[in-house]
Amino acid sequence: MSDLENKPNGNAEYSADSIQVLEGLEAVRKRPSMYIGDVNVKGLHHLVYEVVDNSIDEALAGYCNNIEVFINEDNSITVKDDGRGIPTEMHQKENKSALEVVMTVLHAGGKFNKDSYKVSGGLHGVGVSCVNALSTLLRAEVHRDGNVYLQEYSQGKAKEDIKIIGKTDVTGTIISFKPDESIFLTTEYKYDILAARMRELAFLNKNIRLDITDKREKNEEGEYRHDSFYSEEGLKEFVEYLDTTRERLIEDTIHVSTEKNEVPVEIALQYNTSFSENIHSYVNNINTIEGGTHLTGFRRGLTRTLKNFAEKSGMLAKLKFDISGDDFREGLTAVVSVKVAEPQFEGQTKTKLGNSEVSAAVDQAVSASLSNYLEEHPKDAKTIVQKVIMAATARHAARKARELVQRKTVLGGSGLPGKLSDCSDKDPANCEIFLVEGDSAGGTAKQGRDRKFQAILPLKGKILNVEKAMQHKVFESDEIKNIFTALGITFGTEDDSKAVNMEKLRYHKIVIMCDADVDGSHIATLIMTFFFRYMKPLIENGYLYIATPPLYLVKKGKNAEYCWNEDQRLRLIEEWGGGKESSMHIQRYKGLGEMSAEQLWETTMNPEFRTLRQVTIENAAEADHVFSMLMGDEVPPRREFIEKNATYANIDA
Repeated sequence: MSDLENKPNGNAEYSADSIQVLEGLEAVRKRPSMYIGDVNVKGLHHLVYEVVDNSIDEALAGYCNNIEVFINEDNSITVKDDGRGIPTEMHQKENKSALEVVMTVLHAGGKFNKDSYKVSGGLHGVGVSCVNALSTLLRAEVHRDGNVYLQEYSQGKAKEDIKIIGKTDVTGTIISFKPDESIFLTTEYKYDILAARMRELAFLNKNIRLDITDKREKNEEGEYRHDSFYSEEGLKEFVEYLDTTRERLIEDTIHVSTEKNEVPVEIALQYNTSFSENIHSYVNNINTIEGGTHLTGFRRGLTRTLKNFAEKSGMLAKLKFDISGDDFREGLTAVVSVKVAEPQFEGQTKTKLGNSEVSAAVDQAVSASLSNYLEEHPKDAKTIVQKVIMAATARHAARKARELVQRKTVLGGSGLPGKLSDCSDKDPANCEIFLVEGDSAGGTAKQGRDRKFQAILPLKGKILNVEKAMQHKVFESDEIKNIFTALGITFGTEDDSKAVNMEKLRYHKIVIMCDADVDGSHIATLIMTFFFRYMKPLIENGYLYIATPPLYLVKKGKNAEYCWNEDQRLRLIEEWGGGKESSMHIQRYKGLGEMSAEQLWETTMNPEFRTLRQVTIENAAEADHVFSMLMGDEVPPRREFIEKNATYANIDA
C-alpha cells in the first residue's frame, strides 16, 4: 500500500493557504444557522423579526408610532415605519454611507451606542445586515432630511451607490427583502406566525400600532387578509387576552409598572379557575422560553408575599402539610417583562437571562405591589389563598397518583404497559413510537411496522381533556398513565410537580397517528394539549410529530395513486378520467382501520415515503391562548375563532 493511500486525503495539503477568511457577510451565508437559529420555518420568520425589531427600537426611543408589515405576492416582505430613518450621510471610517454600513457590516448600528438606544431587542444581535446577507434582493428606502434615499443589495452586497429618488415631508424607513431560496428549506411565510408576533409586540410595547397585511390572498369581498394591533394598557391587556377563555378567580388584573435598581419592570397577573400555570417572560421583547433571573425573582417574590399573607390570616392553621411554590402558581396567568441595557443570555437556545441584578429588581417590584393589593382587596386575597390551599391538597393527591405511575417493582420487569408493542432497538435516538387511535388501527400498525425501531401504543377512544382536569385526575387516567410509562417520563420535585425528567426517555420520535376525519383531529388535539401542558420540553426538543395518512386511493386500470387532499384527487380525475369520476375507482379512507398493514406502512409509516408534521411552538403565549380556547369551557370564543379562520384553513392538507 502506497503512502498516498495511507493519507485520509491523499493530495490535500494543510498550509497557510488552507486558512479561509470570510469577508463581509460571507460568514452569514456560509453558516446561516449560527446567526438565525436554522434555515427552516423558524429562521425564515426570524428575518422579519430582525427588521421589525429595528423599528421597535425606534419606538422605544420615542421616535416611531406606526409599523407596517406586508407579505407580498412573491413571498417577499416589506417592513415600513415612521421613525427617524436610518442615517444616510457618509461614514468617515468605512468611507461609505451609514445606510450601507448598517446593511453590509455585521454588528454595525446605533444599538451599540447607548446614547442612541438605551435598550434594544433582537435575540442574536446581528440585525438587518444578516437579513441582507440571506436575501437575493433587499431594497432600503429611507425618508430623511426632506429626501427619499434608495439603495439596493443582493446577497449582502450593494448593487449601486445610494441615490436620492425624490422629496418627502415625512421620515421613516421601508425595508423590502426576498429570502434566498438556495439557503432556506422553505421561503413561504406563515401569516399566523407573523401576526402572533405582531400582536405580542403590541402588548409588550403599548401605544405602538403594528399592522400586518397578506397580499397573497383575498377574502370574498376582495380584501387582503389584514390585522391591526394596538394596546393602550400593555401587559394588563396581554394577560386578559391570554385568559379570554378562562373563568376569572378575581375581578382585577394586578398590574405592576415600575423601575427598580435602574431596571424597568412591568408585570401583569391574573388568577383563574383553571389548574395550569401560565407564566410568560420577556427581556427587551425577547420571549425567554427558558426563564432566567427575572422569572426566578418573580416566583420568589410572589411565593414569599402570598405565603406571609396566608400565615398572618390564619388560613393555613388547619393544613397538615406544607404549601409549596408550585401551589401559589396554579391557575395563575402572568407576563413578566423587563428592559435590560446589556442582557446576558445563556441556556441551550440562548433565551435564558443570566443578569443577577434583575432577580432582586423583579422580586422587589412584585413584593411591594402585591402586598399593597392584598391589603387593599381582602376579599380577593382570601379567594387566592383558598385556591392555593385547594392546589396544595390536589398536589398531594397527584403525588400519590404519580407514584403509582412511576412505581416499578423489583421483580415486575420493565413495568411497561401491556398494550405497548415495543421495538427491539434500545437507542432512543433510533426509536419512534406511534400513539394510535383505537385498537383496530393499532393492530394494523403492529402488523405493518418495522419492529426494529417502531413501537406501537394503541389508545382507547378520546383521552382526558387535561385543560379542564385537576392534576391528580390526569395522573389517574389509564390512557395517560400508559403514555407516561411507555415514554419513560418521570416528574419533578416537591417544589415543581410538573418538572419533566427526560433522562430515561425511550423514543426521540413520538408520532400521533389518528384517522383523517373530525374525530381523529379532535383526538390529535387532545393529545397535543396533554403534551403542551404536561410535557412541553418534548415539543421544544422537536420530539413530537403528527402522521399524515392519505384520504384517498385512486385507481384506473393499472394506475394507482394515493391522495392526501382534495386537490390531488381532482387532478387525477382530470388526468386519468378526463374529468369523469365514474370511469375510475376511488376509495375514501374513513379511518386507519380501513387500510391494510402494507398500505399503512407504505403511505404513513415508511420513513422513505411518509410525511410527518413536526409539532413546534413558534410562540408560547399564542399557543397557550389557542389551547385554552379550543379545549376550555367557553364556547363563544371557540366559535368565533373557527368562523374567523375557516376562510384561511387548509382543509385535509
